[in-house]
Amino acid sequence: MSTSETSRFVRLQVEMVLEITDPAALSGTALESIAAEYGEPGGESAEERRQAEAAVREDGAEALASLIDPFDLVSEVPGVELAQASWSSETVDYDPDDVDDWDLDDDGEDEGDDEGGGGDIPHNGEDDGEHSGVSGGAERRV
Repeated sequence: MSTSETSRFVRLQVEMVLEITDPAALSGTALESIAAEYGEPGGESAEERRQAEAAVREDGAEALASLIDPFDLVSEVPGVELAQASWSSETVDYDPDDVDDWDLDDDGEDEGDDEGGGGDIPHNGEDDGEHSGVSGGAERRV
């Protein structure tokens, strides 16, 4: 395939296992982020805000997913623009001493043949008129 036929889109997959060492700090930061995103508690999206606040109070995975923004990971990289992103967070059983618990070569598939999508991206889940919305929950798609 010549260079002119090569796609300009690249799918970058990152998988991490994070340990929540201070659940109160995590949920507190998520609550601050929600307050900044939704504004006053009695605003027009008060029910959405209440649901988001309840979710991050109850579940560390929800709190983490609400704070992660793929745009922030690549915004300072020269020559690239985020076209589409999705991410999720879930509570998992993990043993850092178990070598079989983390096998990066388990699928053996070549992801390079996937076609990249050209979606619109909100920053921090905000719709500024140019971008589509973000679905909430522990899985987010941009």
